[in-house]
Amino acid sequence: METKYLKINTADNVAVAIQSLNAGECITIDGEDIHVLQDTPAGHKIMLTDLAKGEDIIKYGYPIGHATEDVKKGQWVNENQIKTNLAGLLDYTYNPVKVNLDIPNEGLTFKGYRRKNGDVGVRNEVWIIPTVGCVNGIANQLAERLRQETGGKGVDAIVSYPHNYGCSQLGDDHENTKKILRDMVLHPNAGAVLVVGLGCENNQPDVFKEFVGEVDSERVQYIVTQKIEGDEVEEGMKILRQIYEVASKDVRTDVPLSELRVGLKCGGSDGFSGITANPLLGMFSDFLIAQGGTSVLTEVPEMFGAETILMNRCENKELFEQTVSLINDFKSYFLSHGEPVGENPSPGNKAGGISTLEDKSLGCTQKSGDSRVCGVMKYGESVSQKGLNLLCAPGNDLVASTALAASGAHIVLFTTGRGTPFACPVPTIKISSNSALYKKKNNWIDFNAGPIVENSGIEETADKLFDFILDVASGKKLKSELSGYRDMTIFKKGVTL
Repeated sequence: METKYLKINTADNVAVAIQSLNAGECITIDGEDIHVLQDTPAGHKIMLTDLAKGEDIIKYGYPIGHATEDVKKGQWVNENQIKTNLAGLLDYTYNPVKVNLDIPNEGLTFKGYRRKNGDVGVRNEVWIIPTVGCVNGIANQLAERLRQETGGKGVDAIVSYPHNYGCSQLGDDHENTKKILRDMVLHPNAGAVLVVGLGCENNQPDVFKEFVGEVDSERVQYIVTQKIEGDEVEEGMKILRQIYEVASKDVRTDVPLSELRVGLKCGGSDGFSGITANPLLGMFSDFLIAQGGTSVLTEVPEMFGAETILMNRCENKELFEQTVSLINDFKSYFLSHGEPVGENPSPGNKAGGISTLEDKSLGCTQKSGDSRVCGVMKYGESVSQKGLNLLCAPGNDLVASTALAASGAHIVLFTTGRGTPFACPVPTIKISSNSALYKKKNNWIDFNAGPIVENSGIEETADKLFDFILDVASGKKLKSELSGYRDMTIFKKGVTL
């Protein structure tokens, strides 16, 4: 029998429609008959009891906001009847919970590229990275020329990464640009990198080169276009041919799964995201960590309302305090711009059944599974601790995914209920929360989590996802890679000169 509705947690006073429910339809939950009062779209919530104005609505076992009016049993409730409980900065108390995941280490491997410094990549690509947006056109032209000249043979891709920054920035914005570009230069998915500078930018090429530090000079080279007499593109091609020749000789070898780092991200979420795709990623994250690997969770604003779950899984008080700062510093950023901290769900989120930021966050944080938090990183920092890490970045898909890639993630696992074609600088696996999206946008979506609430359990779907991720780490191309989609977007907080 197909599931038509789901009560997620025993404490909940709402259920989620797995299929569209019709007015007058009778559903039975916990032995009690509930008559649906309105046509209710799939992914949306049905009240399981009468509720007075001001009382909390409970989903995932936690409040997702309060009722703005009296609501009746069987009523469809959405953003029109629910208001967030979120406010400003909070004080938190560390109440650590015991984490004991009994997941064996299976000794699995994937086929990756072992770099000279001992790090590992899951792709062997040639990257052209501008120090400043003024040379984006040159970087793009260099990438296109090398693709035409070589046909891309011997490497997985040849990509330029244009961006708007590197000049006319101050303070943290300037430093953040330098950090993200540095992290890109050093990323192990790049077998060769040409850094293209202008010469007069704030992000001075010589200073940036020193900031990047030691590199494999056979694979990483710099060019400053204002210093070149004549055709800078032809001069860049001479360098690219050299480093391409080195990278094209690389081969995949067996690498322990403990070397794999994945980023966890969701975007265009819907009412199914916290039921199918995000818990599925949580299972993979726990499994990977049990193998000695690493996962990185970001989107700090989409932790608001669920942050204590993460705080109490911190393995020590110091990490707890760092997580408190992660949350409150981001709230302060919102408040300093005169913006509320709880007005996050997009029109697409609401149409998909997500009513408040708490509703979104409680589904979002399930991507982290149940593992202990072992590291907390600032924006632009690289992973140094294996296990589950929290990374400071906003919820914006392009900015957050770029931050995950820059942190050292080899792959980003991206769940979506509405669909999106974009990809960040590393392979971006699109995982649909529902089968309708998978069928509709099969040219975007790589893996379907919808069967979890249809004819397959989460365990069977998890096994398929685990195998798929190992295949991707070993070279299987994703839909976005085949389409040539790549984006690098840097976080901007301050003024532009």
